[in-house]
Amino acid sequence: MIEPSRCEHNRLLQNDAADGLGRAGRAPAGCCEHRPTSPQRQLNRYVAPVTAVIETSAGAAAASEAPRGLLGAGIAVTAWSTGTILAKYLDMDALAIGTYRFFVFFIGLTFYMRARGVPFRVQIIRKSMWGGIALGADIVFFFSAVKATSVVNATTIGSLQPILVGVIAARFFGEKIRPRDALWSLVALAGAFVVVTSATTDDVTSLRGDLLAVGAMFSWSAYFIASKKSRSTMTSTEFTAGTSIWTAAICLVIGLPLGQDLSWPNASNWGWLILMIIGSGIVGHSLMNWSLQRIPLWVGSTFTLFIPVASATLAWIILGEAVTALQGIAMACVIGALAMIVRGQTKPAVKAASEAAA
Repeated sequence: MIEPSRCEHNRLLQNDAADGLGRAGRAPAGCCEHRPTSPQRQLNRYVAPVTAVIETSAGAAAASEAPRGLLGAGIAVTAWSTGTILAKYLDMDALAIGTYRFFVFFIGLTFYMRARGVPFRVQIIRKSMWGGIALGADIVFFFSAVKATSVVNATTIGSLQPILVGVIAARFFGEKIRPRDALWSLVALAGAFVVVTSATTDDVTSLRGDLLAVGAMFSWSAYFIASKKSRSTMTSTEFTAGTSIWTAAICLVIGLPLGQDLSWPNASNWGWLILMIIGSGIVGHSLMNWSLQRIPLWVGSTFTLFIPVASATLAWIILGEAVTALQGIAMACVIGALAMIVRGQTKPAVKAASEAAA
């Protein structure tokens, strides 16, 4: 065999260096100047497979959180629905309820955080400002709306929230809503509309009241968005605590000039308030904020359409309020549509878990 000259071999090495391929094995056999494989290529042989495994495991872990988040969101909206029932037993003005309810809720959360070794920090108030303002504005706008317009109008306008949140979630959070899920969301929205409009004969309406309801809908949407964004700066418990003190302060500041009776509640009212704090507060707000860190924003928002269904059911069981056949059909449509959305969201989790196990 005729071996190439030193010049020819050097030329081959230079070509390798020029095209960046690092083909060390190109040197002819028997050459004493054989170039070893690049250390970076050797490292990549091991790093790439390990990185792929880590990314797959991380994706599976995130997907496995989805079923827990969906369950938490379902429990949260059910807990929120109890607030409508408990409010009937409270002999207090709306903003007085908001003031005492969220202030006591805040105190309870701070004690809970301290017991967990995570004391409430002043910075949390600053970081949760927008979420707290949004939640406080929602309470002020909504209860002002129901005084100026019909409950049907106020509740129906509020039920449009999933549409607004869905658009924002797709635009700013990169969430993809499949056509099938969008269809089921519209079915749930239509069912919630029928449940609400069939529940009352109140026909007192006004443009001012409707505009206040629109303000409540935007504020409620902003609260969900702030909760979703808070993941990068604080825990869900910190966010819930921070928004609670903001909401209590807003209800107090707005309630005073509006002439709301903010006097100390009596023993009976305190009992119902505590129940509302446990249901709508600890279970409702805490669990929903926790769930929004694990499920898409639009899914958590769509789940709120279950609130009128659960409220009507509880009112029928506890208060003896009638439920018409039309309402019953509409409630079944809402539940069925939400069940299909849940089914669609849990499929990726099952698939990810199977891939991780393989």
